Amino acid sequence: MARAGVPSRSVRAPDSASEALGGAAAPTLRVDEKSTKIINWLKKMYGEQPIPHYEVNTRNVDILYEVAKWNNTRDQDLGLLIEDTKEKSAEVQAEAKYLQELLSDSLGPSCMDLSRMGNGYMSQLVDSCLALELKDSSLTSYIPAVNDLSTELVFMESSNEEQELALRNMRKRLTDALVLEKSLEGELKKVEEQCHFEKAKVDVRSQNLKKLKDKSEEYKYKIQVSMDQLFASGMEESFSHRSLVSLSEMLTDLKAQSTAVKEKLNSYLDLAPNPSLVKVKIEEAKRELKATEAELTAKVNMMEFVLPDPGKRRLN
Repeated sequence: MARAGVPSRSVRAPDSASEALGGAAAPTLRVDEKSTKIINWLKKMYGEQPIPHYEVNTRNVDILYEVAKWNNTRDQDLGLLIEDTKEKSAEVQAEAKYLQELLSDSLGPSCMDLSRMGNGYMSQLVDSCLALELKDSSLTSYIPAVNDLSTELVFMESSNEEQELALRNMRKRLTDALVLEKSLEGELKKVEEQCHFEKAKVDVRSQNLKKLKDKSEEYKYKIQVSMDQLFASGMEESFSHRSLVSLSEMLTDLKAQSTAVKEKLNSYLDLAPNPSLVKVKIEEAKRELKATEAELTAKVNMMEFVLPDPGKRRLN
């Protein structure tokens, strides 16, 4: 395919302008110059390696020429930049050398001039300054920092002693609490056992009480039935157990009164003889004693249990 009157062909990059044109005369001198510059640029780019093939035509030559031109311009700029960097590096090195000499004159020898042991001491000094947070390594900064650190150490030791004392007290209280807890557990166990024992006793007593209540109700019923049978058979109310108990109590009271009267009579018998007065007292005592005996006899007669006639007894 031909472009701008130039036949199109695919060839290997020639080593010279005449070879690039295949022995034919170039259409214009401008194209030959561009081709020569392109070939020189490609050789410079690839060095010993073979130049890649490309299609020789006006458009490709123009494009490659512009690329070669831009590349050469860039190489020139890079060269200028490298030269400038080298000059600045030389200036910086000279200034660094000057500053190093100035510092050596004002501060003395540098750490590079120290021995291995000196470097070790220097590192320890730097670490100490960093640990103590000093602004410099002078004695005026180091001694107050050490004093502050010593004061803080004393305070920490005192605080540790107080904490240890509090810890011992807490351990003692804890031991006492554990002993008390153990004792309370033992007492609680004993109380629980006692409660179980008392509960068993209460259960037994409750059962016995229930049995007694049942028996009492049974006896009450039997007594009531017996009383009904006795009353039905003709027994008087005065012969009941309640009446007999009442009469027995009355008899006991009368005996006590009789004993008191006898003691009173004996006291009169111990008096000096006065016939008229003695007779009066004796008569009064005899009458009172006689009345008491009569009342006692009547009560005893009332307490005698007289069974009814067998012919009159009826069974329900």
